[in-house]
Amino acid sequence: MPNLLRHWLLILLACTLPLAVHAADLPFQEGKDYVRLPTPVAPETSDKVEVIEMFWYGCPHCHDLEPSVQEWLKRKPDNVEFTRIPVAFGASWEPGARAYYAAEALGVLDKVHQPLFDAYHQRRKLSNEDELAAFFTEHGVDQEAFRKAYKSFQTETQLRRGNQLAQRFGVRGVPAVIVNGKYDVRSPHMFEVVDFLIAKEASPQS
Repeated sequence: MPNLLRHWLLILLACTLPLAVHAADLPFQEGKDYVRLPTPVAPETSDKVEVIEMFWYGCPHCHDLEPSVQEWLKRKPDNVEFTRIPVAFGASWEPGARAYYAAEALGVLDKVHQPLFDAYHQRRKLSNEDELAAFFTEHGVDQEAFRKAYKSFQTETQLRRGNQLAQRFGVRGVPAVIVNGKYDVRSPHMFEVVDFLIAKEASPQS
């Protein structure tokens, strides 16, 4: 009987050891470096892995993360669709979100995105349409074109959609990075975890 028991214990150990080793080999762990959303949100693109960054221009952590975002974008895999969403959790956040969408609509986002981030963190007052219009004018954008885009139906729609997505993802603070509508990345190694999850989602077994 003891020999039989030893035999079954050895079989059990042989079966479970590979699983334990595999778990130890994983560079990042669910529940620690990222969390799985209780209710996944289907990505808008079906042929690429979707990565969404939710941010606010006035957020110091978002500002600190931006260089890492820019570095990651230089090596972003071709099978990834990256989208920024400026959320407006309060009235004071809304002007910045509108400015982002206006810049995007006017084709000047690459030109003003970083300067706008920097201006917020240099304590420049950018809390309303007039102050933002002056900022955009300084960067070569026609003021009337900016004002039109700032208040456009398209901007209203994008603003509403962004806030709805934040609610669906369960985002309570920024920056927040969501991978493929399934995972909320929560790690100081943000984009290493993002790359790990992209590979996981791109795998045929995912």
